[in-house]
Amino acid sequence: MHIKTTKCNRFCLVASVTNQEVFNRPESQASFEALFRSFDPEVQFQYFKSFRRVRISFSDALAAAEARLRLHKTDFNGKEMRLYFAQSVHIGSPRLEPPKPDKQFLISPPASPPVGWEQSLDAKPVINYDLLCAISKLGPGEKYELQTATPTTPSVVVHVCEDERGDSSAPDDSDQDDKSRSPRPKIIQTRRPDYTAGVEQ
Repeated sequence: MHIKTTKCNRFCLVASVTNQEVFNRPESQASFEALFRSFDPEVQFQYFKSFRRVRISFSDALAAAEARLRLHKTDFNGKEMRLYFAQSVHIGSPRLEPPKPDKQFLISPPASPPVGWEQSLDAKPVINYDLLCAISKLGPGEKYELQTATPTTPSVVVHVCEDERGDSSAPDDSDQDDKSRSPRPKIIQTRRPDYTAGVEQ
């Protein structure tokens, strides 16, 4: 797990400037930089117009602290200027570490399994042969109770459908089946309406 830590940079200030002239007019930039050069002549500036921020880097931490103490919430060209110490965020180790070798057996190409790993065998399916035998012996109209009723649960009973022909004792012969079956109804096509000639003009 990476640990996120925040450190304060004592040599750098971030100025929140709402006056857009600092980013557009060179004379406004010169007057803005003159405020901080009085504390440190080697101060450096980085302008971020879209964020309305200016990064001010000092060569001395005491000069940065004194500038922040004296210029924080002061007026600059009619707008309030606020100063903050820059913060740097460190997440985990500075080096990019490889991921931990846990649960990576499905990565393509697959990695080697851990030591001592064995493939598990599938369990045998559970087949109730007594139930299959009892159902196979049922005839049309008969029933078989799978589960007996209890005071809290109902009974489960299987009913076999009756023969559609109504004669369950007839032998299984294809010729007799064809004779006993009722003929299929004839599909009557829809009659076309009578043709009527159009009236000539």
